[in-house]
Amino acid sequence: MPKEYMFSDLKEKMYALSAKYRFVSVQSVGKSVLGKDLLTLNIGNGKEAVLLCGAFHGSERLTATLLMMFAEHLCKSLSNDGFVSEIRVRKALYDRCLVILPMVNPDGCDIVGEGSINCGGFKESVNRLSVGDFSHWNANVRGVDINHNFDAGWNILHTLEQKSNIYGPSPTRYGGPRPQSEPETAALVNLCEKIDFCHVATFHSQGEIIYWNYGNNTPPKGKRMAALMSASSGYALEEPTEMASHGGFKDWFIEKYQRPGFTIEIGKGKNPLPPSGVEEIYSRLEELMMLLCIL
Repeated sequence: MPKEYMFSDLKEKMYALSAKYRFVSVQSVGKSVLGKDLLTLNIGNGKEAVLLCGAFHGSERLTATLLMMFAEHLCKSLSNDGFVSEIRVRKALYDRCLVILPMVNPDGCDIVGEGSINCGGFKESVNRLSVGDFSHWNANVRGVDINHNFDAGWNILHTLEQKSNIYGPSPTRYGGPRPQSEPETAALVNLCEKIDFCHVATFHSQGEIIYWNYGNNTPPKGKRMAALMSASSGYALEEPTEMASHGGFKDWFIEKYQRPGFTIEIGKGKNPLPPSGVEEIYSRLEELMMLLCIL
């Protein structure tokens, strides 16, 4: 059965894939607060690049598992000129480069997996903020929610946080002292400045929902792509509300580049979703992920 990754396990798996397949490389695009590399799997070297990201939140490690399952299947099919969801991969990915960043928040994921034991100088604050329950920790080790930390309506979001009595570091929903204050956020911004992505998608949990819209710069192509992904997966198209409506990575990408960006909320239930359900989730979303690669 697929597993939920600790950062060290994920790193080992990613380098194993790059050693096995000549068309795969691993690159560090930045570091977390605790110095863990933010690693991307790069598949192919075409001119048009697509970015898929997961595990922004510590309690959503299953999204990293999902992306690694897809990467493995994709690599195997590329190597033997095979198919994924009845799509011939080698032909579909011609002139494309797929960049997968499966774990945006390795410090937060490790907090959920092992508690505060390896949090260094942040151990005391993590213990205090979590009140002994690490399973629902979403933030990075400084108590900043990375997907609230992007410069897209951040001031509006900051006001909404304060209305909900969130004024500082928290296990979830605190957007930081200023936009893009966190190294994990800065790494994603820098990556997008270096690579001309045609679109991006982030995987979260839960709800079986696709978010595709942000502000006045949402391109018409984003709506068309979202409709195709919805038809493929059965996931509903919705617009986020309240504190989910600003500060996210896809919001920032759409606003800055006027290109499609998506947030895909996998599965249904209560976070953290059980690993036992990931194969069913993958089966339902495999075609959607292929669509993200080729549209």
